Amino acid sequence: MTPVLIVGAGPTGLVLALSLAKQKIPFRIIDKNSGPGLASRAIGVQARTLEFYRQLGFADEVVGSGIQINQFHLREGGRELVNFSLKDMGKGISPFPFLLSFPQDDHEKFLEKKLSDQGIPIEWNTELVSFTQNASSVQATLRKNHQDENFEFCYLCGCDGARSKTREVLNLGFPGGTYDQLFYVADVKVKTDSTDVYGNLGQKLFALMMPVRSTGMQRLVGVISPELSTKSNLSFEDVRSSAEHLIGFKVDMVNWFSTYHVHHRVVDHFRVGRAFVLGDAGHIHSPAGAQGMNTGIGDAFNLAWKIAQVIKGRMKESLLDTYEEERLPFAKILVSTTDRVFQTVITKGFFGQILRTVILPAILGNVTRAESIRRFFFNTISQVRIRYRNSSLSEGKAGRVHGGDRLPWIQDNFDSLMALDWQIHIYGTGEAQFIQQAASRGLPTKVFTWSEECRTKGLLKDAVYLIRPDGYVALASPDQDFAVLKRYISRVSNNSNL
Repeated sequence: MTPVLIVGAGPTGLVLALSLAKQKIPFRIIDKNSGPGLASRAIGVQARTLEFYRQLGFADEVVGSGIQINQFHLREGGRELVNFSLKDMGKGISPFPFLLSFPQDDHEKFLEKKLSDQGIPIEWNTELVSFTQNASSVQATLRKNHQDENFEFCYLCGCDGARSKTREVLNLGFPGGTYDQLFYVADVKVKTDSTDVYGNLGQKLFALMMPVRSTGMQRLVGVISPELSTKSNLSFEDVRSSAEHLIGFKVDMVNWFSTYHVHHRVVDHFRVGRAFVLGDAGHIHSPAGAQGMNTGIGDAFNLAWKIAQVIKGRMKESLLDTYEEERLPFAKILVSTTDRVFQTVITKGFFGQILRTVILPAILGNVTRAESIRRFFFNTISQVRIRYRNSSLSEGKAGRVHGGDRLPWIQDNFDSLMALDWQIHIYGTGEAQFIQQAASRGLPTKVFTWSEECRTKGLLKDAVYLIRPDGYVALASPDQDFAVLKRYISRVSNNSNL
């Protein structure tokens, strides 16, 4: 019996596969399509995603393949309302203090190659037909070349998108709604080598332009006017005039054009027995803030280490409940937040015009002037601010760092996270007896030199921070008290070790 079936080979499924592969968990990954996507779709890669990729060993390759966004400009009628730098906005917060543009088709091909380099194939043209489950396994029917065959797995992970078959079989509710406005997205070539992002406002329209490829392509996202929204077979030529007027550039070539409605939905549950939903199968929302793909990747990284620990017999089956416990509340907050931002952009009438041309520029203008606001902006958009303080896995506080917080980045302290396993961090001096006792429970201790940077990041000198495989703090204890650590291990582990 294969431990895991991954349904869907988009970024979420591919990252889940790569994470399981690094932890030596066998799996199959299938996709009903014939190969990777050919359209760029999602393009923004956030800092937290790059931190996960660093743990998998290929963050620098991804950064080298993409384009770092330098500046954001908000304009109306060719007049610049505000601009601010995005370059190094997160300096000191993350080893990746920027927003990266890396189109999804290239992104998927990159991740697929990382799998194939390990001799792991994606089973294309293979569809999930149905599945049932019991207390010990999942029985799935897969279809390939019009032939159905039954297989047994320990767990099934649905990374199969907004029209998820996994979600359908589980009969999960997907409450939410759809915005009335029709939008277009296009990858075009214009006469500019800018690596900046431009938000262009009109009376009833807007268009966003940002670099999508190193070959000089730009991504355009905009609203289609009400007069055109009912027309069938829309093409870029229908929106060319308004788009060129808004962005201030002539479009020389169109590589891809599509229209779509924006949805905002969150599934009722992320887990039903031995089946899970991840990414767009569990939550879809507006493109505001480039959060969608990154959130799916975060889902995958959160679930992968938990499945690995349970399959290896190191932790209790109840650990898998914390996937929904941690990721579902974040998905709900994200949908609500991106909805508010999106409504600001698309609100009609005089109030909408004031929001876009007066209030929004004033807010964004403050980003350039106040360091604290710049940091908050980066922390929120980059997803490094995501934390799980209310999780049943989270315990204690030392300094300003709580159980459930992302481990603060202190220069080289992220290097040890590439082990993708439990470990203890001490900033200051580690007591030999405590380190030895922790080692007896399978926990290596990393001791880092205390510095002023540690203090400013909220760490407490000589405190104990038990770090989860995904780089979050599980237990924060102000003292090197082995009894505290022992109690935590007993609560979450299947045996005396982690």
